[in-house]
Amino acid sequence: MPTIVHFEVPADDVRRAKKFYTELFDWKFEEVPGDYWLIGTGGVGGGMMKRQNPQQQITNYIDVPSIDEYAAKVEKLGAKVVVPKMPVPSRGYFVVCLDTENNVFALWEEDENAK
Repeated sequence: MPTIVHFEVPADDVRRAKKFYTELFDWKFEEVPGDYWLIGTGGVGGGMMKRQNPQQQITNYIDVPSIDEYAAKVEKLGAKVVVPKMPVPSRGYFVVCLDTENNVFALWEEDENAK
Protein backbone atom coordinates (compact mmCIF):
# COMPACT_ATOMS: atom_id res chain seq x y z
CA MET A 1 0.00 0.00 0.00
CA PRO A 2 1.43 3.43 -0.91
CA THR A 3 2.49 5.38 2.16
CA ILE A 4 4.12 8.71 3.05
CA VAL A 5 7.89 8.29 2.96
CA HIS A 6 9.14 11.88 2.97
CA PHE A 7 7.93 15.44 3.53
CA GLU A 8 9.32 18.81 2.51
CA VAL A 9 9.07 22.05 4.45
CA PRO A 10 9.63 25.23 2.41
CA ALA A 11 10.94 28.19 4.39
CA ASP A 12 11.34 31.89 3.73
CA ASP A 13 14.19 31.93 6.27
CA VAL A 14 15.73 28.46 6.49
CA ARG A 15 17.92 29.34 9.49
CA ARG A 16 14.89 30.57 11.45
CA ALA A 17 12.80 27.53 10.47
CA LYS A 18 15.56 25.08 11.41
CA LYS A 19 15.89 26.78 14.81
CA PHE A 20 12.11 26.60 15.34
CA TYR A 21 11.79 22.87 14.51
CA THR A 22 14.95 21.98 16.43
CA GLU A 23 13.71 23.74 19.57
CA LEU A 24 10.13 22.49 19.19
CA PHE A 25 10.70 18.83 18.25
CA ASP A 26 14.48 18.31 18.59
CA TRP A 27 14.64 17.45 14.89
CA LYS A 28 18.14 17.05 13.42
CA PHE A 29 19.22 18.77 10.20
CA GLU A 30 21.95 17.72 7.77
CA GLU A 31 22.87 19.92 4.82
CA VAL A 32 23.27 18.17 1.46
CA PRO A 33 24.28 19.66 -1.92
CA GLY A 34 21.83 22.03 -3.54
CA ASP A 35 20.88 24.17 -0.51
CA TYR A 36 18.76 21.34 0.89
CA TRP A 37 18.64 20.06 4.45
CA LEU A 38 17.57 16.53 5.36
CA ILE A 39 15.41 16.38 8.48
CA GLY A 40 15.79 13.55 10.96
CA THR A 41 12.63 13.14 13.01
CA GLY A 42 13.08 9.68 14.48
CA GLY A 43 10.25 8.58 12.15
CA VAL A 44 9.44 9.58 8.58
CA GLY A 45 12.26 11.78 7.36
CA GLY A 46 11.92 15.06 5.56
CA GLY A 47 13.69 17.89 3.89
CA MET A 48 13.79 21.66 4.03
CA MET A 49 14.62 24.21 1.36
CA LYS A 50 14.18 27.88 0.57
CA ARG A 51 10.57 28.54 -0.47
CA GLN A 52 10.45 28.61 -4.28
CA ASN A 53 7.14 30.46 -4.67
CA PRO A 54 4.75 32.23 -2.27
CA GLN A 55 2.11 29.48 -2.51
CA GLN A 56 4.49 26.60 -1.76
CA GLN A 57 3.36 24.60 1.26
CA ILE A 58 4.53 21.47 3.08
CA THR A 59 4.45 18.55 0.63
CA ASN A 60 4.08 14.87 1.52
CA TYR A 61 5.78 12.34 -0.77
CA ILE A 62 3.94 9.05 -1.21
CA ASP A 63 5.93 6.00 -2.34
CA VAL A 64 4.39 4.20 -5.32
CA PRO A 65 5.65 1.28 -7.41
CA SER A 66 5.26 3.22 -10.69
CA ILE A 67 5.24 7.00 -11.11
CA ASP A 68 3.88 6.67 -14.63
CA GLU A 69 0.99 4.44 -13.56
CA TYR A 70 0.00 6.57 -10.58
CA ALA A 71 0.37 9.88 -12.45
CA ALA A 72 -2.08 8.53 -15.02
CA LYS A 73 -4.45 7.52 -12.19
CA VAL A 74 -4.20 11.02 -10.69
CA GLU A 75 -5.41 12.55 -13.95
CA LYS A 76 -8.05 9.86 -14.57
CA LEU A 77 -9.53 10.66 -11.15
CA GLY A 78 -9.85 14.37 -11.97
CA ALA A 79 -6.70 15.73 -10.30
CA LYS A 80 -3.61 17.27 -11.94
CA VAL A 81 0.09 16.59 -12.30
CA VAL A 82 1.61 20.07 -11.90
CA VAL A 83 5.30 19.14 -11.97
CA PRO A 84 6.10 16.36 -14.44
CA LYS A 85 8.33 13.39 -13.68
CA MET A 86 11.71 14.62 -12.45
CA PRO A 87 14.77 12.57 -11.48
CA VAL A 88 16.68 12.74 -8.22
CA PRO A 89 19.94 11.20 -9.47
CA SER A 90 20.73 7.80 -7.95
CA ARG A 91 17.63 8.00 -5.72
CA GLY A 92 14.43 7.95 -7.77
CA TYR A 93 11.74 10.01 -9.48
CA PHE A 94 8.94 12.28 -8.33
CA VAL A 95 5.93 14.16 -9.68
CA VAL A 96 3.99 16.87 -7.87
CA CYS A 97 0.21 16.77 -8.02
CA LEU A 98 -2.86 18.76 -7.03
CA ASP A 99 -5.72 16.63 -5.73
CA THR A 100 -9.38 17.37 -6.47
CA GLU A 101 -9.42 19.81 -3.50
CA ASN A 102 -6.29 21.71 -4.66
CA ASN A 103 -4.04 20.13 -2.05
CA VAL A 104 -0.45 19.52 -3.11
CA PHE A 105 1.14 16.08 -2.75
CA ALA A 106 3.95 14.26 -4.51
CA LEU A 107 4.44 10.74 -5.78
CA TRP A 108 7.82 9.08 -5.31
CA GLU A 109 9.31 6.05 -7.07
CA GLU A 110 12.59 4.76 -5.75
CA ASP A 111 15.13 3.93 -8.48
CA GLU A 112 18.88 3.80 -7.89
CA ASN A 113 19.42 4.19 -11.66
CA ALA A 114 17.59 7.53 -11.90
CA LYS A 115 19.51 10.13 -13.92
